[in-house]
Amino acid sequence: MASFEIHGGKPLKGELTPQGAKNEALQVLCAPLLTSEKVTISNIPDIVDVNKLIALLQAMGVKVEKVEKGTYIFQAKEIDLKYLETEDFKKRASSLRGSIMIVGPLLARFGRGFIPKPGGDKIGRRRLDTHFEGFAKLGATFNYDGGEHFYSVECKKLKGAYIHLEEASVTGTANVVMAAVLASGKTTFYNAACEPYIQQLCKMLNSMGAKISGVGSNMLIIDGVKSLGGCYHRVNPDMIEIGSFIGLAAMTKSEITIKDVSYDSLGIIPNVFRRMGIKLERRGDDIYIPAQDHYEIENFIDGSILTIYDAPWPGFTPDLLSIILVVATQAKGSVLIHQKMFESRLFFVDKLIDMGAQIILCDPHRATVIGLDREHDLRGISMTSPDIRAGVSLLIAALSAKGKSTIHNIEQIDRGYQDIEYRLNNIGADIRRIG
Repeated sequence: MASFEIHGGKPLKGELTPQGAKNEALQVLCAPLLTSEKVTISNIPDIVDVNKLIALLQAMGVKVEKVEKGTYIFQAKEIDLKYLETEDFKKRASSLRGSIMIVGPLLARFGRGFIPKPGGDKIGRRRLDTHFEGFAKLGATFNYDGGEHFYSVECKKLKGAYIHLEEASVTGTANVVMAAVLASGKTTFYNAACEPYIQQLCKMLNSMGAKISGVGSNMLIIDGVKSLGGCYHRVNPDMIEIGSFIGLAAMTKSEITIKDVSYDSLGIIPNVFRRMGIKLERRGDDIYIPAQDHYEIENFIDGSILTIYDAPWPGFTPDLLSIILVVATQAKGSVLIHQKMFESRLFFVDKLIDMGAQIILCDPHRATVIGLDREHDLRGISMTSPDIRAGVSLLIAALSAKGKSTIHNIEQIDRGYQDIEYRLNNIGADIRRIG
């Protein structure tokens, strides 16, 4: 198990370019399964989760050609459906939660899809009901083998339908949309997730010949087509990494420019950081964050404590609440963090408390942070990363802390952040990978 050794307390300075969006990549990489033609995708992040999915697609029979760093050509001309019943498939697919999104394309094109219970972050229940409820609405028959923890769906020909999802699941929406594009007739899809990842997937599918309207809203109208063709698609910059870099700049009193952020796709993210008192400036398609000795959290108009909570897009993304929580530890003022979607995502705050932060964990979903206003530096400690986002939050805390910190289980960080130590060391950080 590898670890990071971090010597903190050093201001950083320079430019950072965000990687391609992890969450988008995991969706669009499954779309080539819908066609036998070549699909080229660029700006793919070189991270563990994405590389695992590419390897799984290859094992299924997808021809994968690496054109250059971050750019691949995929051709799913001959898929080995028998492989989906092998132990190797079960092992590969169960290690990656993103593997669930192969089911929709397989069902649409080949009439059946299989997946073992997928893995991923241990951040609480992440049920798959919305995926299979959507497939059932399109006419598929669902089966779950509780002994083998194996899901399967089958349907000779999917038919368009009215679908109203119980929850606006991002991966559920992606999966059902990829199934519906090849269904016969019209599908009206209400309470669909409308995150930039979904918008990008829909634009990609339309460039392949699909007919999806309402992109960017929570109601998608999909007119099924008989087949799809190839296309070129570029993955957007990762808005979670962009938010992480904004938080890093504030915590470490650093002057950082984040390049090529696709600003118009960031929604309310910049304004949430501004409410935390962080100065940031849009410069073309870049974000400039000046070095700040202090930043003060806003209160609501009536003077009550600010609450920041996650919500389906265009609300605030849950993947950045861990970053907001860490940033609040050195702000002036207090904030209530309400993590509505996942009941285990705030449990990493015990490490921050050990570092000297003042945090009250109210329950599994809520934490109150009392900002130190830099009166006391966080102190370096030894800790373990429980999941991707908490891992980067702890890395940011360690970079702002006095002394040496060690973060174990950094494989979690590697799952979502590409070459993070090299990029941060290039602007003045002191991070060493050990083990």
